[in-house]
Amino acid sequence: MDRLEPLFEKVEDYAKTSYELYKLKTIDKSASILSSIVYGGITIILFSIFFMIVNIGIAIWLGEVLGKMYYGFLCVGGFYGIIGGIVYLFMHNSIKKHISNFVISKLLN
Repeated sequence: MDRLEPLFEKVEDYAKTSYELYKLKTIDKSASILSSIVYGGITIILFSIFFMIVNIGIAIWLGEVLGKMYYGFLCVGGFYGIIGGIVYLFMHNSIKKHISNFVISKLLN
């Protein structure tokens, strides 16, 4: 039995080390995914503000050209409604697949 005791100690140390390694890998993956989501969110917010301001400018300009301010906003809104419908009809599955692949790649790397 004295011969097996060092072996049991090594197995116990291996199990503890494996558990710690698993914890660290999980933390690393979680941090990587969270940082990607936060970075993407901040980028989306900044670009959204930029495009919103540009679109308001375009709507005001179109309103002046068309004679009534709300015509410009209706044109810009209609344009984005058409684009949104096209994206939803033709690219819905592609966008879902791209997001799923991103999450899976982050989890597996």
